[in-house]
Amino acid sequence: MPSNEGGRATVLVVDDEQKVADVQALTLGHTYETRVAYGGREALETYDESVDAVVLDRRMPDVHGDDVLAEIRERGDDTVVVMLTAVDPDLNILEMEFDDYLTKPVDAETLVDALERHLDTRTEDDPRLTEFFSTVSKLDVLESELPRGELADSEEYAALKTRAEELATELDADHDDFQELVDTFRDIGRGSG
Repeated sequence: MPSNEGGRATVLVVDDEQKVADVQALTLGHTYETRVAYGGREALETYDESVDAVVLDRRMPDVHGDDVLAEIRERGDDTVVVMLTAVDPDLNILEMEFDDYLTKPVDAETLVDALERHLDTRTEDDPRLTEFFSTVSKLDVLESELPRGELADSEEYAALKTRAEELATELDADHDDFQELVDTFRDIGRGSG
């Protein structure tokens, strides 16, 4: 999937807190080519087809991370988007088209593992894997952050859970290493504390 000549994936780190963005970029720079944007507007100006993944803060004062995500998806790009945010997730994330949702603080290993897993999934050339892992990410973070009663009352949550089960059955039949992929993915810590 890397779009640059060096063979390393390019990651755009977006956070309105400059120090946070710089630390994330420095950390990721050991594994990936990195770019930094200090807000949503700058992210949209910096983002182009050479970006393989975006680490995106959700709450930013100029252009909200949700809007940046929507714009990336409206462009039709299959870029990996990992939301890395202090915003506690709610059922509203069910409609968002991100690949993963990590709640700050996140250690460097967790962030790299999440990016690696999603970038590797893109090289499998099976869009069902991308959909499955995005779905599992949403389910994992919601189950770790919201009361069971709130989830039980949500038709959207129930539909997403059913879809994850359907995809798991299909993918397990088609991919010999599917369970290993799932186990590795589930080791990523998504919820807060």
